[in-house]
Amino acid sequence: MLANVGVSSLILVVIIAFIIFGSSKLPEIGKAFGSTLKECKSASSIMMKEGF
Repeated sequence: MLANVGVSSLILVVIIAFIIFGSSKLPEIGKAFGSTLKECKSASSIMMKEGF
């Protein structure tokens, strides 16, 4: 899914997010996104260990 996303697309998304949310909210959004990814990774690894 992410293989089709190029560097220019990612830069465009970051610029749009900066315009919409402003510089004060971006660190909070990044932290929330990172913790969500971390929880998903740990949940998927638990599910793989249990054989679901």
